[in-house]
Amino acid sequence: MRELTSDDPVTIGPYRLTGRLGEGGMGRVYLGESRGGRRVAVKVVRPEVAADPGFRSRFRREVEAAKTVGGFWTAPVVDADPDATVPWVASDYLPAPDLATLVSERGPLDESAVLALARGLAEALEAIHRAGLVHRDLKPSNVLVTGDGPRVIDFGISKALEGATALTGTGSVIGTPGFMSPEQASGGTVGAASDIFSLGAVLAFAATGREPFGGGSAPALLYRVVHDSPRLEGVPPRLVHALARCLDKAPERRPTAGELLDLLVGDGQRTSTVRIRAQDSVPPTTPSTPAYSPTAPVSSSGQQPPASTTDPDQAPGASVEVDCGRHRGGWKRGVLGVAGVLAGFVFPSGLVFAVVGGVLLLWGLVLLTRPFHSRVLASAQGLEYRFRKSVWSGTWQQLDQKVTLEPMYRGSTRAWRLTAVVPRTTKVPFRFNHVAGGQRFAAQVLRFRTDTDARLELTRLDAALRRHAPASYRRDPALEDLLAR
Repeated sequence: MRELTSDDPVTIGPYRLTGRLGEGGMGRVYLGESRGGRRVAVKVVRPEVAADPGFRSRFRREVEAAKTVGGFWTAPVVDADPDATVPWVASDYLPAPDLATLVSERGPLDESAVLALARGLAEALEAIHRAGLVHRDLKPSNVLVTGDGPRVIDFGISKALEGATALTGTGSVIGTPGFMSPEQASGGTVGAASDIFSLGAVLAFAATGREPFGGGSAPALLYRVVHDSPRLEGVPPRLVHALARCLDKAPERRPTAGELLDLLVGDGQRTSTVRIRAQDSVPPTTPSTPAYSPTAPVSSSGQQPPASTTDPDQAPGASVEVDCGRHRGGWKRGVLGVAGVLAGFVFPSGLVFAVVGGVLLLWGLVLLTRPFHSRVLASAQGLEYRFRKSVWSGTWQQLDQKVTLEPMYRGSTRAWRLTAVVPRTTKVPFRFNHVAGGQRFAAQVLRFRTDTDARLELTRLDAALRRHAPASYRRDPALEDLLAR
């Protein structure tokens, strides 16, 4: 990530910009932060592109459709302003390396990792296509590899650039030649099947470390994409058939995203095993040259944080820590706070009494106003709850009965409770201890300021629970509905 310069804005919409993540044909990408501390990737459209007739209406339609994309394997679009002087769109920021950087640093992924990647990306495309969108620029740098699996970024943007003379008039290619479909390369109609072709190329790259149609100039690449067979040497035998179908020259012969999922894992199983383990791919810790360089200008402003910005806590296989909100302490704390404030005012006069009264007044005000953070840590070892000085932890071996994540009350989207059944003899701090029906529970309350915060944080926690506690954790239907929005 680069520091901001004098020609960079300080704020975009409600977001304070803290650095520049990258730039492309569409514009620049910044790391932004909301007033509540939520980090987002803000893509700002170049003025000459925004000035193109029809761009804003196309951009508005695409952004609205992108906001409806559900599923787990995408970086959701959380905000946008197509009508701003400089149009922008913000998506959830994921401090993770992209697939191009990962393969460059660690080499090709092994068979299990490629299979996990294929399942996650296929399900991501299924969600994108269900929303009526076509990605149009799926490539390794538009796939982030997080601790919970792959995430597709920059979907729902490229179509808005179609017809933008500021780009196409200069001969720029909307897309990346080595990962474009034949119909896209030849200027034909681009639909969902085009994304499937790009997915096949991305998976071939992940499995072999090289582009399936080689390198060279953009015209040479585009010719080979249209006329030549892809190079699949080195692709694990189990995946050759699936990738060959994805890379079929005829769009109608390619599988849909759902059909590809069924081909990879069997109908009804799907994402239950979608994981890229730490030993399969480890995020780099130092900057490096990307595994490939686009051979023509790219219109998508891909979120491509360099390796040096990788958050160690987001490494594949690492633990997930969720901020459960800021609590005011409930009615008991409120009563104590009010009592302290009143005592501060009514204490008898005199120097000593004035000092004591002032202390009581400050103590009461602190109790009333200072929020406390509570957190949940889900790791390969087990669960850990934190609230002020109260800490509880349990291993998955101890929590093998039942773990639930459910709303505090019916219809709630911002207040949730994580509950784990523990042995009756387990010592649980009062803050987390609950006993009902002859069973002891360790429970942590999760409160979020907005529905967006709730969905993003619960997505991470849900993924960690599904990965680390598949035998005891079952997703609540209410959570299923929230994450599908």
